[in-house]
Amino acid sequence: MNPRTRSAWLFLAPTLVAMLLVAGWPLARTIWFSLSDTNLNDISAGDFVGLQNYVGEYGLFGNAGYTEGFWASDWGVSIANTFQFAVVSVALETLLGLAVALLLNQEFRGRGLVRTAVLVPWAIPTIVSAKMWGWMLNDQYGVVNQWLVDWGVVAQKIAFTAEPAYALWTVVAVDVWKTVPFMALLILAALQTLPRDIYEAARVDGVHPLRVFWRITLPLIKLPLLVAVVFRLLDALRIFDLIFVLTANSSATISMSGFVRREMVDNGDLGFGSAAALSLTAIIFITALLFMRAARVRLAEDPA
Repeated sequence: MNPRTRSAWLFLAPTLVAMLLVAGWPLARTIWFSLSDTNLNDISAGDFVGLQNYVGEYGLFGNAGYTEGFWASDWGVSIANTFQFAVVSVALETLLGLAVALLLNQEFRGRGLVRTAVLVPWAIPTIVSAKMWGWMLNDQYGVVNQWLVDWGVVAQKIAFTAEPAYALWTVVAVDVWKTVPFMALLILAALQTLPRDIYEAARVDGVHPLRVFWRITLPLIKLPLLVAVVFRLLDALRIFDLIFVLTANSSATISMSGFVRREMVDNGDLGFGSAAALSLTAIIFITALLFMRAARVRLAEDPA
């Protein structure tokens, strides 16, 4: 090992040790718990059960008691809910965020004030915004239901956060309201770096604005846009707080993180909950890996 490499490892050593203590040890303990039947009431009394928490008869990926198969199990439902939420919310946030960013990138009076106002939903803590929307959507005293009834849109008030048919999509709507500013901010930062002379040339040549967007703007911001989508996708797949506050983690909306919390805290099953936590981590990692791989192939094939 040459002196330069030795010096690099020497400087990295404190960081590596800190990471090992902060992340490595808890991860190792979680792996051990997932292979045992440890209970939260006495974490020292757990027995080794191998992969029973994963593939056993009553494991995460077992089907005992569920005649309809894996997707009828609580874990299967939580996976389906999480991916439905992630795909729909990220798609809407990306499209709306792009539209807002394009608008804020234009020159108009009061643009600075509008940019600041747009960021307000994102600046509000998730718990606060969830409680706020929970009150507004309440089927007894919520202002949204009152407006819908007064305007004749619905005949009777709707329990948006309690009815299984509406609950998940209500969470999606609230998440979109809160997170569109984040996407808009990231996309706007990319738009601000684009060279203005290209747009001047397109304007002089009389190119239609939609063609300018598809042939110039979108190809130039596709990499920053991909980064923004990946960030949101990873965040959406581990959603917990918004669902928990709005719907109390009901079976119609429970996410993978909510499932982990329920098994560990409510049921006290530390072994089963740890197995779910590790499975959640693996699912997020594999999803991100596949998404990045697909996006990289798509970008490589795109001549723009």
